[in-house]
Amino acid sequence: MTVAAELLTLLAERGWRLGVAESLTGGAVSAELVTVPGASAVLNGAVVAYATPVKQTLLGVDAKLLEQHGPVHPEVAEQMADGVRRAVAVDGRATEVGVSTTGIAGPDSPDGQPVGTVHVGVVTPVVRLVRSFVFAGDRSQIRAQARDAALAAALEAVRE
Repeated sequence: MTVAAELLTLLAERGWRLGVAESLTGGAVSAELVTVPGASAVLNGAVVAYATPVKQTLLGVDAKLLEQHGPVHPEVAEQMADGVRRAVAVDGRATEVGVSTTGIAGPDSPDGQPVGTVHVGVVTPVVRLVRSFVFAGDRSQIRAQARDAALAAALEAVRE
């Protein structure tokens, strides 16, 4: 069973819904989730918040945080994960779980942080966690590693 399938199975068992907020992964996390038959029973939706202002306007990331630290920051990942829970609400009911990715896939770094810097956020009714990484490889490899890290972190959080 893939990590995506295991995550969706566990979410279904708990009766929890999922929302995904992606920046550097550009939809790769949600794309991996929808390869699993029946994903629609759990996945409410996803937001690709690639532009920094969208993180603030759509996901509710604090404007001062973005101004002070930029979009590639652990707290930004946590706020994105929390914000997507409301952004993909259905009938006024926020999702129980939000997962997010933000980082620098390269080839250049706009703010001096190392290329490969990635922060993954997960928020559930039980836990809030952020995992930070510096992945090696080219743009495609960094994005794939970020996708996999997001799914693994979400699974870890939902197991708690």
